[in-house]
Amino acid sequence: MPLGRLALAAASLLLFAAASAPLAAERTDRPYAAPHASSSDELPLGDGPHPTVVPEHKVPFGAFLGSGSDGVNAIAPLAAWLRGADIRVGHTYLPGNHWTDIEGSTPALPLWSRWRLARPDRMLVLGVPMQARNEDRLDDDQVRELIHQGADGDFDRHFLRLARNLVTLGATDTVLVLGWEMNGTTYTHRCAPDPDAWRAYWRRIVEVMRSVPGQRFRFDFAPSRGLDAVPWTRCYPGDDVVDIIGMDSYDQPPGRTFDDYVDQPYGLRHQVEFAAAHGKPVSYPEWGLFQYGDDPEFVRRMVRWIRTHDTLYQTATDYCPHGFWQCAENPRSSRVYRELMSGRRG
Repeated sequence: MPLGRLALAAASLLLFAAASAPLAAERTDRPYAAPHASSSDELPLGDGPHPTVVPEHKVPFGAFLGSGSDGVNAIAPLAAWLRGADIRVGHTYLPGNHWTDIEGSTPALPLWSRWRLARPDRMLVLGVPMQARNEDRLDDDQVRELIHQGADGDFDRHFLRLARNLVTLGATDTVLVLGWEMNGTTYTHRCAPDPDAWRAYWRRIVEVMRSVPGQRFRFDFAPSRGLDAVPWTRCYPGDDVVDIIGMDSYDQPPGRTFDDYVDQPYGLRHQVEFAAAHGKPVSYPEWGLFQYGDDPEFVRRMVRWIRTHDTLYQTATDYCPHGFWQCAENPRSSRVYRELMSGRRG
């Protein structure tokens, strides 16, 4: 994801006062134990017919339209532009400037939760940073130390508060895209400085959040497409703490064509084969245009890819330069997206 998503989120939200009451059992003072890497971390790419392909089908969809009330309020106009499409997925992010952001103490979260609860077939997808100061460009040594602190339990209380806030709001089945694009270099919550400890930290967050009564959270492991700072398979924390294997895929390098995006190491085919081997559905929390401009062929092929694989949900990124509705820079792609998605449930 291009730099600035959390900055956009932070700009649109005002923080509620953080709860002052202490939380019981918020951390266990024990050092982390690094989990073993999966035996299929280096799953080979297949040739010929691919068993991951399924008959074309409807996939619940939405778009990232903004993190605050602007995002919630934009869903109905987007559905109208798509000629009555049934938008069932709401996608937003927690800001990552401060730990209070990550605890969910923002006025936007109740708005998103109410939208989710208005219909039983809706899905709330929430991007959750794993570190504060998440876009501050900390160096690898600083990030490594933070990863170890997280794996040792120093940040347990923040994720416990987030889980309790979501349950209190009724958003008990939220899909949590935890530490998205961890294989890159953009975020403080990146994996590359210490993959072993990073996996242990992810596991700890999931265990803490699942300890809250009433929760039914699903955790989405969503790297960026291709080989970035580290192969994303090295960051995979284990089948018991991952429910969905996502991928953020923009029309940008590595690769120039959609076939490149499919066939490159750690690309789209690798994702779906890895997910199938681990018994998980896939998702596309972020996708859209970027460095290659107005590219309707990318839109056609991305939508078809989504609909012919075991995809739980997809959400396009709808602001310039990536999007189709709120961005006038991509008129040809906008027409194709509207044609493909109009009046649909997926």
